[in-house]
Amino acid sequence: MSPTPAESAASTAPSPAPSSLTAARSAGDRDRAVRAAVEQGLITPDAPVIGLLDVAGIRRTVAELHAAFRELLPPGTPVLHAFAVKAASLVPVLRLLAREGLGCEVASPGELALARAAGVGPERIVLDSPAKTPDELRTALALGIAVNVDNREELARVDALVGASVGTASPLGLRVNAQLGGGDIDATSTATRTSKFGVALRDEGARDWVVQAFLDRPWLNRLHGHVGSQGMPTSVMAQGAQALYELAEEINEKAGRPQVTTLDIGGGLPVNFSSDEVTPTYREYAALLRATVPGLFSGRYGLVTEFGRSLLAKHGTVLARVEYAKTAGGRPIAVTHAGAQVAARTVYVPAAWPLRVTAYDEGGRPRSGAPVAQDVAGPCCFAGDLVAENRPLPLLRAGDHVALLDTGAYYFSTHYAYNSLPRPGVYGYAPGDGDAPRFAVIRTPQTLEELTAESGGAHRDALDGL
Repeated sequence: MSPTPAESAASTAPSPAPSSLTAARSAGDRDRAVRAAVEQGLITPDAPVIGLLDVAGIRRTVAELHAAFRELLPPGTPVLHAFAVKAASLVPVLRLLAREGLGCEVASPGELALARAAGVGPERIVLDSPAKTPDELRTALALGIAVNVDNREELARVDALVGASVGTASPLGLRVNAQLGGGDIDATSTATRTSKFGVALRDEGARDWVVQAFLDRPWLNRLHGHVGSQGMPTSVMAQGAQALYELAEEINEKAGRPQVTTLDIGGGLPVNFSSDEVTPTYREYAALLRATVPGLFSGRYGLVTEFGRSLLAKHGTVLARVEYAKTAGGRPIAVTHAGAQVAARTVYVPAAWPLRVTAYDEGGRPRSGAPVAQDVAGPCCFAGDLVAENRPLPLLRAGDHVALLDTGAYYFSTHYAYNSLPRPGVYGYAPGDGDAPRFAVIRTPQTLEELTAESGGAHRDALDGL
């Protein structure tokens, strides 16, 4: 986990701008990108929904992450910030992040393939998953990828593989669940009493088993803990890091040597979805960690983080055309092409995953006008496909555009194939000459031919003879 060229360069870069200035810059860049996307034909009647990613904004956020931990750690402390690939499973995005000094945290063979396609080296990849197959484990061990073992049965499986291969270059750790409780969103709370992840430390005999598991295996040298994601208070996340540190200290004391050398504290920093302000910041979180667990910053342990949503969410926008404007029961409804297929969590659990929506006119300019309470609906064929309900916005008309903000993580990169709607094109943007940004294709729009092939088109007659 030695510093990369990007990390070294970041050490001499100016400190990131204050949050309010950064927010204003990002909002202005977004407005310019929306207008340019319309004018340059990235979004059209035939391509009525796209994803946009602010590349300069992503670089600023990555620089802040590096700086936040570097400023508090002794020089030379090994640190790997591994991006959670599930938050944006797009090869060019992973490549961008790798060039900015990040590794990858993967949780499936597909995510591992994406990380490798992006050029991320095995020494900068961490494999987490509660359901690793024998082949996944063999592949990771053969490549030298770090593996966090999830449970007792998996550890027995790794025992056999490590013994059969007479060792491995992979750093090997064990995931534990400190059972600290849940946050505001049950589905993203991973440290509950009955969570499916890791070894539950407060179960009877579990802590003693974990300690003995390390004492019996000199090659087991990491501990991993991930308390939760959106909706989890940062104070509880810091308590999770504290529990991990105290367990490492106990293991090392009983081993009589520094057997546990690295602590993987996971990710999960929540995102503010209510405004352009970035809060909490990485600096605030790192300061909280140091105040709660000073030993984490002593330099005696290498650190791994696994942030995902907090790196990208604020830098992404789903942009969609308004196909029709109608009313029902006296309420205006803007029927758009952005619904459950790109915003599944918001549509199905709107109270937990609300999104800001902004209105643009047919030319991609911010729409003016008095706010009118209206629904913003998606194209999916069920009544609840709404991304915003009774939301005050300038009255939308057919041909206008709506933007779903803070959607850079999970939204357009994790498509939901309801109604066989094709995956939208995704484009990165950065400042160009003059007022218009430059665009780069991240993912081309899925064609109907590609969608048909994905849905078994080549096997049309396969069931005829059964």
